[in-house]
Amino acid sequence: MNWGTRGAALAAAAVFALGLGLAERTEAADAVVMNLGWATPLESDYGILAAKFEELAEKYSNGTVDVKLRCCAQISTEDDAFKALQLGTVDGYFISQNNVSPHWPLMDVFVLPYIFQNTDHILKVAGGPVGQKIRDKIQADTGVHLLTFGGPGYRDMFNSRRPVNTIEDLAGLKLRVPKNQVMLATFEAFGAEPVPLAWSETPTALQTGTIDGGDNGTSVIREMKFFEFAKHLIILDHFAGFAPVFASNRFMNKLDEDQKAAVLRAAKEAGEYHTQVKIAEIEEIRTWLSTEGGMSITRPERGPFIAAAQEVQQQFAADRGDAFKALVDEIQAAAD
Repeated sequence: MNWGTRGAALAAAAVFALGLGLAERTEAADAVVMNLGWATPLESDYGILAAKFEELAEKYSNGTVDVKLRCCAQISTEDDAFKALQLGTVDGYFISQNNVSPHWPLMDVFVLPYIFQNTDHILKVAGGPVGQKIRDKIQADTGVHLLTFGGPGYRDMFNSRRPVNTIEDLAGLKLRVPKNQVMLATFEAFGAEPVPLAWSETPTALQTGTIDGGDNGTSVIREMKFFEFAKHLIILDHFAGFAPVFASNRFMNKLDEDQKAAVLRAAKEAGEYHTQVKIAEIEEIRTWLSTEGGMSITRPERGPFIAAAQEVQQQFAADRGDAFKALVDEIQAAAD
């Protein structure tokens, strides 16, 4: 090849590369953006699921869906996020089931104390007919899409005053509880003094001593450094739950069929990945809290707590109507 021919070839290659670059930038500019939010830090349990979902959604959509991670309540608080999803002012958000219930009361079937017997039971419900029924009905009733339940976890109690070895030891402890009727009734049944507080108010209330403690997912206790203010950790597995990711109907309607399939596939696989992470980490985090975090751990005998919880289950199954009771029965039957 002579220099003239080579120069022409190089010029042509340069033009082609420039065209590709412009095409890529145009494609990126035309991508559907999803701002995905949550309330805890970036390097949190929610962040693990969010990062995997971002990776897979962008991969499966060939870059036509651009997921932006918005931690730390940048775009909403968790208490306000569900309404924002209904209005379409938020694209996607992690919302624990107890904060969904004020907007869609049937979600309280997952909040009931000791409704799940173990982790296998949780996974069977979430991945089976009951989980699909919840997805379908919440979308039909509210317009909000439940993309994935995420990995299973448990809420652990903590307090700054004393170790808890029996149910009687909870008496007089002011424990923060989300503004959820089932959780308030449960803590009352356990003999504590529940203090309903929004999540955004909880860290300050714990630091100032307005509350003695509360309960949160095991990972959240470490992520939010609650171990610095409350040295007593109580393992009861009284509330089990997920890390649900929701999307607004407004966002989902921006997607074509291929993009929607990519987002749903990404959510499913990210949820499966997160499940494996969660199952592996629960006891590891509890060990960390008792060593690096300096917390003392007690594991009270659960019989009295389960008896109190069953009364709460019966109360809400009776009060909430046939649809609620039917879901409770289906969840309990799935344990067999």
